[in-house]
Amino acid sequence: MDILVTNDDGIKSPGLRAAVEAVLPLGRVIVVAPSRQQTSMGRSLSGDKDAYLQPSEFRANGTRVDAYRCDCTPARAVLHAFDVLFRARKPDLVVSGINYGENLGTNSTISGTIGAALQAATLGARGLTVSLQTDIGNHRRHAELEWDVARHFCRKFAALMLEAAMPADVDILNVNVPASATAETPWSVTRLSRQPYFGNRLDNPAPDSRLGDAVCHYGYDAAKLEPDSDILAVRGGLVSVTPVSVDLTSRVDLKSFLKAGPQKPASAE
Repeated sequence: MDILVTNDDGIKSPGLRAAVEAVLPLGRVIVVAPSRQQTSMGRSLSGDKDAYLQPSEFRANGTRVDAYRCDCTPARAVLHAFDVLFRARKPDLVVSGINYGENLGTNSTISGTIGAALQAATLGARGLTVSLQTDIGNHRRHAELEWDVARHFCRKFAALMLEAAMPADVDILNVNVPASATAETPWSVTRLSRQPYFGNRLDNPAPDSRLGDAVCHYGYDAAKLEPDSDILAVRGGLVSVTPVSVDLTSRVDLKSFLKAGPQKPASAE
């Protein structure tokens, strides 16, 4: 089995090393990660036009792992890796993470962690994203964290995806591990909440407010969370496992939608 491991926190992230350690017993592992922090890049395909895959010294559990860094977004790193390293045969699984911070609710499409897996899915490979709940202040820095539990669930679901066929509409499993979890913590199959988990807002907005003045905070209304949502599961201390599809089509009957017809704009008087 060929396993590509990437992330959005950069090649030096301890979370990336934890992911590699998790899947190392499951197959041949190759790391391709951004050279630096790329949090919140979503599925952007931007990068330095002169960048290329540069070999990077990488060891996990005493084992040397083939690893490369590239000055680009996570999705672009995956795209480039498929062209350069997996031209003859795509990887059996792409693992993205382990991320500093939760990827829940409508914020999920902002995530570079999920963006990398979405890019892999569009290229025909299954993706696994794993995120560990942290304080907001740790989202963009490599704080010292305990990775054992997140590593356990990363290995568990990577093995599941390598051993079993996923339903046709499941391209990614998005796994979020609460900070309080242990290896015995139950996991729950969830759906993405329609609420934003985080908000990034200005406390005192003004015409000259800078982008950097915005403050990240929790953005959901706990009283309105869906009973099967990923946010509610993690709030309740459960590991959230959300099947994700690259098909963003609304789940409505298309014939009924056509019969009802989209509302036509009023004609100008």
